[in-house]
Amino acid sequence: MEASRFCYQENQYFGECLPCTAAVFNKFVDDQKVAWKINMRRAVDKAIRDDLPLDGFAQESDFIRFCKKKQEDGNFAALSLQEKLLQWTTSLKSSLPCFIFGVQGFDENRRKQSNIQHLSALFMFDADHLTCDPLEIFKRTQAEGFPWQVRLAHKTSSGWGLRLVCEARLELGNIADNQICLARDLELMGVKGSTGKPVVDDSCIDATRISYCPRREDIYFIDEKHLFNF
Repeated sequence: MEASRFCYQENQYFGECLPCTAAVFNKFVDDQKVAWKINMRRAVDKAIRDDLPLDGFAQESDFIRFCKKKQEDGNFAALSLQEKLLQWTTSLKSSLPCFIFGVQGFDENRRKQSNIQHLSALFMFDADHLTCDPLEIFKRTQAEGFPWQVRLAHKTSSGWGLRLVCEARLELGNIADNQICLARDLELMGVKGSTGKPVVDDSCIDATRISYCPRREDIYFIDEKHLFNF
């Protein structure tokens, strides 16, 4: 039986939370559907950011299906093409497979705080809205003296964030305590978000928080031996 240290859901809204082995993880990160959804989200965001024509995206078959599902929603019909595309790309992101790095298993395979069987001793950290290439930030974490054991590092689906999965340091306290300490260490290295505020995503302090699947090419580092084994 393959080792598993954390869980996954194929769909965050109704999928079961099951043990994630290395084989399952690798299947998802190599999935062309995953890559297409992430690529499309970034392409739309870039087109909007650069004030490029959006009409080509309106011909995407998946976007057309999305609009048909919304056709009875009068509020949606009144939106501009740009607003509709942003709703679509948000739905693409939300439909990605996801990992729950903080939990080894759930009762009834349901992702609820009260159903947690065992914590994994891993925690997830998101550095959002970075002002430089997330890869450059990751490289700084590999410098001698960085006091965290990183098991997985990848660019987030937006293309503007860095996700780190690290070993929790029990002497520091709970997930929130670990996140605060890691954020401080990054700030000492000069890492700040676009607003100049701390880069930590406060929504990640819940052990049941999901992490959307990355593309293979967005993974900067993975320690499979320790990511999937205690």
